[in-house]
Amino acid sequence: MSLLTNIFPEQLTHLTSWLLILAAGATSAVTAALGVGGGVLLLAIMALAVPPAAIIPLHGMVQLGSNANRALMTWRHLDWKLLAAFTPGAVLGAWLASLFLVQLPTQLLQLCIAGFILFLCWGPKVPPLALGRLGSFVAAGITTFISMFVGATGPLVAAFVKQQHQGDRFRIVANFAALMSVQHLPKAVVFGAAGFVFVDWLGLLLLMILAGALGTWVGLKLLARQSNDNFGRWFNILLTLLALRLIWQALV
Repeated sequence: MSLLTNIFPEQLTHLTSWLLILAAGATSAVTAALGVGGGVLLLAIMALAVPPAAIIPLHGMVQLGSNANRALMTWRHLDWKLLAAFTPGAVLGAWLASLFLVQLPTQLLQLCIAGFILFLCWGPKVPPLALGRLGSFVAAGITTFISMFVGATGPLVAAFVKQQHQGDRFRIVANFAALMSVQHLPKAVVFGAAGFVFVDWLGLLLLMILAGALGTWVGLKLLARQSNDNFGRWFNILLTLLALRLIWQALV
């Protein structure tokens, strides 16, 4: 019991900590198998148990570990040109966010994110310019900046990646994981500089990341059993449901 006391944060009960670890594994499996959704689901679960000031930085670190593991497990499918264009934009977006760590109009951001997701899923094909190096750079900057405040840009990045690699489920999953890893990494620097004490949560974070790696392995096994057409259909449906959830949150 004393060992668990040292590992788990004192702000949470041991039962709550174990439930969060299980949730990290289950939601990672969801994202690996269906392409998206696990991060938003984990964010909703953490919001029920974690102190408000800790939700976004902790969620960012767990997602960093989960997505980095997923990218490593699918590295053969990575689009290195996309990653090279996205990374500088993500760094710029995080730097700008560090200058404006204030409360932005969350409802407006949620509606904008939902609108872009629905457009990328069901609207006309995005022009090649928007999917090129400049478009990827701009998308990285905007989504990383917003993620510092609402932590809900994963579905938007997923919809962007879908436009890049339509029809290839493994490339969608691999590159979404890589881009989200890049997006979450600056959060450690920004929130650490802002005074968040990650060491108090280190034990729980490591166990959640380990559970996420196991969940990713299971989810990729399920992904391999799907067809690209079936994956694409469920991917669009899931993204649409997440967009509708954002609209609901913004309006109620």
